[in-house]
Amino acid sequence: MGQTKLPEFFQYDDFFIDEKVGLLKFANAYKVFNQDGQQIGNIRQEVPLLHKFLRLFLSKAMFPFTLNIADANEQVVASIHRGWTFWMSKIEIRDMNGVPVGGIKQKFKFMKPLFHILDANGEVLAEIKGDWKAWNFKIVDKNEKELGAITKKWAGAFKEVFTTADKYRVTIAEECPEDINKMAIVAGAITIDMVLKESK
Repeated sequence: MGQTKLPEFFQYDDFFIDEKVGLLKFANAYKVFNQDGQQIGNIRQEVPLLHKFLRLFLSKAMFPFTLNIADANEQVVASIHRGWTFWMSKIEIRDMNGVPVGGIKQKFKFMKPLFHILDANGEVLAEIKGDWKAWNFKIVDKNEKELGAITKKWAGAFKEVFTTADKYRVTIAEECPEDINKMAIVAGAITIDMVLKESK
């Protein structure tokens, strides 16, 4: 893919993800902050009314889902889509115009979940791997070069900002090219908690 102007949301290299807590929550919702503690967007799961009803009887791991990533102006800048599934899922990442820019493919390695982030042609861009219990992962390319990390480490003002719900931090290496592939890597990494929740 050629160099494409990224939405401002994807030009950051540090993302702090904080889950919103709600009663009788059928859909996941998260706030996204930058390194300065400013909210730069939201991630919301879209769940049709029929699916909310069916989830009372069927495993949510089977259901399709859509996650919309919106910027501070509530403009959707990317979305994550999965169809009905009965085993390890493949997930599509689309840009603000609904054009596929990549995907997420879930695999298992030695009984541990492993995620590949794919480009628009289905080639592996990056792999998310690490310690799922400690929530400490590396994002590496096919040559094992580190492109970023996902952790639950906090510092400074963020200890005051975040609630007791799920929260994590995604950092992207500065040398990661500012192109459409970064959109796929960031979108895949910042939604990984929701993808895992929907896969259980």
